Amino acid sequence: MKKILVSTGGGDCPGLNAVIRGIFKAAKKSKEWEVWGCMEALNGLDADPPDIVKLTKKRVAGIHVKGGTILKTSNTANPLSYPVEQPDGTIKRVNRTPELAQKIKDLGFDALVNIGGDGSQAISQALYENGLNVIGVPKTIDNDLSATDLTFGFTTAVQIATDCFDKLVTTAESHHRVMIMEVMGRDAGWIALHTAVAGGAEICLLPEIPYDLDLIVKRIKRRFRKGRGFVNIVIAEGAKPIGGTVTGRAAASNKDEHIKLGGVCNALRYDLEQHPDMPKVQVRSTILGHIQRGGTPAAFDRILATAMGVKAFELVAENNFGKMVSFTNNEITSVPIKEAIAEYNFVSKDHYLVHVARATGVAFGDQ
Repeated sequence: MKKILVSTGGGDCPGLNAVIRGIFKAAKKSKEWEVWGCMEALNGLDADPPDIVKLTKKRVAGIHVKGGTILKTSNTANPLSYPVEQPDGTIKRVNRTPELAQKIKDLGFDALVNIGGDGSQAISQALYENGLNVIGVPKTIDNDLSATDLTFGFTTAVQIATDCFDKLVTTAESHHRVMIMEVMGRDAGWIALHTAVAGGAEICLLPEIPYDLDLIVKRIKRRFRKGRGFVNIVIAEGAKPIGGTVTGRAAASNKDEHIKLGGVCNALRYDLEQHPDMPKVQVRSTILGHIQRGGTPAAFDRILATAMGVKAFELVAENNFGKMVSFTNNEITSVPIKEAIAEYNFVSKDHYLVHVARATGVAFGDQ
């Protein structure tokens, strides 16, 4: 029997388990492959013995309806920039992908299916360039991989955000308030944009379109007359004012390179409350945070993730490595991983949904 190793890297995402199940089911039907899982992304390879588990019918039964990942995950210890503490306490970053590629081969695996976002797929490409047979599967609620029309998990995250936004609309209307809801989106504002259109927001603030606070206040004033009215704002965590910076702070650990975003809605609330032209109305803010990542995946994401898992196995069986599964023009296909990570999937100002939003009265704080 030939062996596939499966890993799930980066943040958790609705649909991960459905991909794992899709790979297992297709492999089992072939009767030529067995599937193993590496625990906590590729970190399981560092354990002694390696923390890997053989996937069985019992292990994967019914997991497609569950959030998270049965293999657990990690968005730290990136093997492309792995933190190694030096004798003097400083951190040196090293590239461990050649070592990991060899270790996977030494364990007898014929291929790796790496499920993750843009960072994970950069790791996939590096492992492939170091001689490992790799297939990538695009996972991210941010929908920020440009070589696929959709990433699984995105639709569920938008549905969760929209459900929450709908609830804030009713309380904003009842109290004549300005309600600000912060959603995920470090560099790409797809969740915020889709939620704004679906929920009927008055204002949508994205990382790609820096906002002018004066224009936001002007728009709010138009909605309030003699203390009556309400405004709902959806803002991506990576949004920022013109000439400003993102709201966040460095991680507590010096081994973590990521700036921890969060709180831009509170910063906007403060700025609005201090603005001299702001109507004398109550402003409230809500951060959804990791709520968007958890829970049962929507039916569409279960289907998409399952199809991507099956396609990943088919690429392995065909020896068609160095590819990432892609959903393009309503078809499950594949693209070179190198192509998939070459360009980030930002929201462009001329995207059709930005046009739809503007046409239906959504303001982006830029005009």
